[in-house]
Amino acid sequence: MTSTEAVLLPIGGAALASDPRVAEAVRAIGARTGVDYTDDRAVTALLAERRRAATAEQHRPLAWAGGVALLACVVWPFVAVSVPTLGPKAALAAGPLLVLAVAALTRVRSNWKRALLHPALAGYREVLGVARAHGMPLAHVPAWLEGKAEGGSGKGATPIPSYPEAAAPAPWGAAGAAVPPKPAAVTEYERLASSGGWHDEAGWLLLFAGGGGAAWAWSQTEPIGYAALVLIPVAIGIWLAGSHHGSEETRLRGEAVAYVRTVTTAQAAGAQVPELTPVLRKLLHD
Repeated sequence: MTSTEAVLLPIGGAALASDPRVAEAVRAIGARTGVDYTDDRAVTALLAERRRAATAEQHRPLAWAGGVALLACVVWPFVAVSVPTLGPKAALAAGPLLVLAVAALTRVRSNWKRALLHPALAGYREVLGVARAHGMPLAHVPAWLEGKAEGGSGKGATPIPSYPEAAAPAPWGAAGAAVPPKPAAVTEYERLASSGGWHDEAGWLLLFAGGGGAAWAWSQTEPIGYAALVLIPVAIGIWLAGSHHGSEETRLRGEAVAYVRTVTTAQAAGAQVPELTPVLRKLLHD
């Protein structure tokens, strides 16, 4: 966990305390779990500890054994069929091994989910659900907290609970220090970062298509096939465009990182910070 990720909480304690209704609910949840969720240091330590515990469950020897057994189940039938002294019947040995692999991986997942359902962590997810119901945006929700893979989508194993929206949600900018507006350079970085990544693949595809078309024309003595050579300069043009795109993204990245740090500082000063976009959330791990 990086220092930025450790400091930038989904929502700060000052923001939770700014609305009496939210503060009352948070106190009730904290009384039940024994955690003061308005104490940012305590929450930061809680998240770090529980993340380590959940990660440890996924890397125990049982997890490695289950993974190796599952791989062996896939490979063994091909080995058995290809080796004359074994034959197809030997491939049936993969059946019991598959049962053991599934049992091991099921146990690993069960232990991992049990770690995520720790009462203090489950209480924190309740706190986040209450904050959302009262109109308070969450700066970000770590994927692991909801039982999702990093960058994953959809509903995780332990999602933030949903509650009916409050009748009079509190404005998210009401508490503590103000969050400065997002600079235009950061908005441009978000646009570039979310639209890049395809230039290299497209360039190579066109290059192979152009070269393949020319090779076919030469082998089949079909001059029309040489028209595919026009794809090669197109590929070069795409690579150049991708290079420019990457240079601009790199140039603006510093501005985006600085903005994320500004949001982090504002939260520490008591501000309710806006939700970070997926592109900016990735900078929390850098």
